[in-house]
Amino acid sequence: MANKLKQYFPMIRTRAEVLEEISSREALLERYRGWTGEQKEEFLDFCSGNRGVKILYDSFFKEIMSPETAPERLEEFLTLLLGQNVKILRTLPNDSSRLADENSLVIMDIIVELEDHSIANVEVQKLGYMFPGQRSACYSADLLLRQYKRVRGEKGKAFSYKDIKKVYTIVLYEKSPRQFSDFPDNYVHHFSHVSDTGLQMDLLQEYVFVALDIFKKAIQNRDIRNRLEAWLFFLATDDPEDIGKLLERYPEFGKLYREIYEICRNVEKVMEMFSMELWELDRNTVQYMMDEMQEELDALKQEKEEVFRELTRMREETADVKKEVAKAEEEKVRAEEEKVRAEEEKVRAEEEKVRAEEEKKKMAEEMKEAALSYQKELAQLKARLAELESERGEKE
Repeated sequence: MANKLKQYFPMIRTRAEVLEEISSREALLERYRGWTGEQKEEFLDFCSGNRGVKILYDSFFKEIMSPETAPERLEEFLTLLLGQNVKILRTLPNDSSRLADENSLVIMDIIVELEDHSIANVEVQKLGYMFPGQRSACYSADLLLRQYKRVRGEKGKAFSYKDIKKVYTIVLYEKSPRQFSDFPDNYVHHFSHVSDTGLQMDLLQEYVFVALDIFKKAIQNRDIRNRLEAWLFFLATDDPEDIGKLLERYPEFGKLYREIYEICRNVEKVMEMFSMELWELDRNTVQYMMDEMQEELDALKQEKEEVFRELTRMREETADVKKEVAKAEEEKVRAEEEKVRAEEEKVRAEEEKVRAEEEKKKMAEEMKEAALSYQKELAQLKARLAELESERGEKE
């Protein structure tokens, strides 16, 4: 693969030449020995052309895209990205008082004032951190406030709010935040304030997020379609085969690569640049891990709260069920008691019925006996009457 890039850039040194120069100088050798095996291989690979240089490294990006030495490059990139003609008026200082820990999260950023006096901040993040929207909004607000203070100071009493111009925040992600993966076919995302009624009002802040990792996946099986994609390809790839394809389609990028490989010929300078990148990467990785751990802690806390709420709900539900069960048991007991009372009433009614039947039967027997006794007595009376009448007839 080294031969592939060396065909385009014959100034590329061999691996042996780079190692020979490192070994010949004690300071370089000491620095080299301080790297891990993987870091040594990465350094030798891009110096010898076995791999392309990572353009997004702060030192290389600022060398190639410097708005001071080669403003036309950043102008073209911003023109394509923003969809409007961009001319850089000047580079603005990067305020050392940047919000909180933001400096630890950014590989590189360049702030420029455009011809219309709007401000563009171009920053590169190797790792996509949590809350990308909130971070960008806070930094955009900080830039807007800095512009307000600067312009107000320059204009004095003549100051008007119409003098405040747009602030563009442009973030290039080498590894984008996880929510970007929900849009695998989109790698450039534009954000601006829009009214839900159609009312037009310039609220000054716009954002562009570029997910280079998603772009690399999207372009794997197709050709570069336009010049913006050529720029993104230039920024995203370090594969020699891909670099060759880019140079065949857009040979003008060869000038940029030649500048990079001229830098790589200065081993001392490029080792210093690479060491700085490793230090920044370590710091960013630590911050990224802290963000990831915080996210996990927040997720666990939320899960704990949800479990607690669920347990509370279950306890309340259990208490309600217990009340319902107790109520049902009470109703069951009452029903059983009512049933027993009904059975007892039924038994009493049956007993009353039996007694009534017995009384009726007894009364009938008594009436029958009384009737027989009456008939017997009547017969006796009739017989006596007959005797008396017979005696009376004899006497007469």
